[in-house]
Amino acid sequence: MSFPKRFIEVIGVPVDLGAGRRGVDMGPSAIRIADLEARLEQLGHRVEDFGDLDVKIPETQQVGQGKLRYKEPILATCQELCREVERSLGQGRLPLVLGGDHSIAIGSIAGSTSHFAKQGEALGVIWFDAHGDANTPETTPSGNIHGMSLAVSLGFGDEELVQLGGRAPKVQPRNTVLVGIRDLDAGERDFLKKSGVTCYTMRDLDERGMRDVLDEAIRLASDGTAGIHLSFDLDVVDPDDAPGTGTPVWGGISYREAHLAMEMFNDRANIVALDLVEVNPVLDSQNMTGLLAAELAQSALGKTIL
Repeated sequence: MSFPKRFIEVIGVPVDLGAGRRGVDMGPSAIRIADLEARLEQLGHRVEDFGDLDVKIPETQQVGQGKLRYKEPILATCQELCREVERSLGQGRLPLVLGGDHSIAIGSIAGSTSHFAKQGEALGVIWFDAHGDANTPETTPSGNIHGMSLAVSLGFGDEELVQLGGRAPKVQPRNTVLVGIRDLDAGERDFLKKSGVTCYTMRDLDERGMRDVLDEAIRLASDGTAGIHLSFDLDVVDPDDAPGTGTPVWGGISYREAHLAMEMFNDRANIVALDLVEVNPVLDSQNMTGLLAAELAQSALGKTIL
């Protein structure tokens, strides 16, 4: 099977300011040492690693007031990431963003949206996650911004975060798909029911299978859009296969289901940017989760058996 050779630009964002547990700032390193670059180069792609953005650590920052913990440094990081992703796409490259916690998607999706909006085109988003990430400052029980990033991308929440990149919303609900959810807060459950976002829970995957769900998800996210921004939280995978995440939830997708999803993206979708987030090697002495993240990038970008 043939696939297009790409220029892949790796961008590390070692931020754990948006999460409630330390260690996920080491995620980019954990994915890199699993031979990420070599895996992608074996497929014939050109890969350039731009290193990590300069991210502040919690010990040097003020938590801030209200229900937006570490908002100012997260906003600054996402502004820089937005610029880098937009630049990368403008140069014909595919940005592969390594997190860090899922707050970074506020910046990466903003960058993708900005690039395509300047061409008069829209963006689709497929978001793999055990959680909804659809809280707002009014509904969040923790104040952790990684639990608000999808809502922000849809135009809801703190105004400065919502307006990042100068456009809001970044993506329309009809082109936004959540896959693998199984742990929602009450407020985000209500939000998602009203939002128009398509949500596939673990029950949907159990009943219908990954193939049917992904076929439909790709169709929805591709409808009238220039391509799909794929944001993959490793906690969507069951902790047996991905133990190194800060907010594990039992009953997730399997190792093979995760690979099938990525193989289908390679076969059937135009992936324009990819986030791999929430890898916490502190919780995974064998780096199973970092290895899985690297393997999934390889599957999404062209690995085939025959």
